[in-house]
Amino acid sequence: MKEYWFIAFRNLKRRGVRSWLTLLGIFIGITAVVALISLGSGLRETVNSQFGISSTEVITVQAGGLTAFGPPGTGITRPLVVDDVEAIEDLSSVERAVRRNIPSGKLEFKDEVIFGITMSIPDGDDRKFVYEQIGIEIEQGRLLEDGDTNKVVLGNNFFTESVGLNNKIEAGDKVEIQGKEFEVVGITKKKGSFIFDNVAQMNEDPLEELMGYGDDVDLIAVKIKDKDLIDKAKEEIEELMRDRRDVDEGEEDFEVTTPQATLDTVNGVLAGIQVFIVLIAAVSIIVGGIGIVNTMTTSVLERKKEIGIMKAIGAKNSDIFYQFFIEAGLLGFIGGLAGVIAGVLIGYLGTLSISQFIGATTQPEINIGLIIAALAGSFIIGSIAGIVPAMRAARQNPVDALRG
Repeated sequence: MKEYWFIAFRNLKRRGVRSWLTLLGIFIGITAVVALISLGSGLRETVNSQFGISSTEVITVQAGGLTAFGPPGTGITRPLVVDDVEAIEDLSSVERAVRRNIPSGKLEFKDEVIFGITMSIPDGDDRKFVYEQIGIEIEQGRLLEDGDTNKVVLGNNFFTESVGLNNKIEAGDKVEIQGKEFEVVGITKKKGSFIFDNVAQMNEDPLEELMGYGDDVDLIAVKIKDKDLIDKAKEEIEELMRDRRDVDEGEEDFEVTTPQATLDTVNGVLAGIQVFIVLIAAVSIIVGGIGIVNTMTTSVLERKKEIGIMKAIGAKNSDIFYQFFIEAGLLGFIGGLAGVIAGVLIGYLGTLSISQFIGATTQPEINIGLIIAALAGSFIIGSIAGIVPAMRAARQNPVDALRG
């Protein structure tokens, strides 16, 4: 077998340009498949990191009927109200229901203006729950405290100049929000989330006074007493909200979602897109396999005399078969190896670029299993493509081959 591999490699080198052109189809196909799977996995991890949800016992309730782009629960025709929060909190399976408002606003710093979102932070025990839910930690200064009125905490991108300002903002600086001056008491640590790294946090009462949204609620964060009750709690909340909003089942103008359900939906969509694109990329591999069949068939015709000589000096049909079979497999393997290297590089750099572009902290990973599968697959494809030409070579009559 060692000699078969040596002869196959020598023959590929001898054919030069033709071998490289044959490798091209397999190379493009394997590159596309490895790169797309790597990018898809990286994109899934990056998107998942954007949710900023640290608890599996939290349900989110928000109104439906979106009429504009914006943060969750905004731009809707019939918003939730404070009474909805109190009604949900009275349910037997619910430990806590917290009002959340995320209005858009204008922030000015050193004569530069940007538009973004602000986030309400409640007082008392609800404050601790919200901080645990969103997993906020401080980079500079401190978090908001009860009684803070003209204070604000900003996301990390304000500190790293990633929000469109030419000057970074630090704890102790003054900013204007909606024309009113606020002191920046803290900068949060990087979360890798385009929501939390770009948001301005304010206490609930000062934010309501500044934005004037009254009793309207953008979303309600609901903590369940036990994670085993999450499905029951979801059903109870849906039933309660249907009664309060006077809508029938199937006609709800609100949404009750769990973190896992949201992630499952997103991952399902990403997986579907990834499979579709990979199937398209697989066409290149098929084309590469056809190219190997063509090259090996031509090789058999060109080497008829060589085959005749080998048979005349005692070579068996199996010897001829294995020589061409391994040669075809080696073609596929070399093309696959080059494709894997290119695909991994594209996937790694692509994931890194996507992560940096949206401000996430996801680190690209090299999938060893994918690499092994791609290399094995490319060799198998090459070998399968070479079966017919190899069998044709093995069946050559030595006398006819010598005459050819």
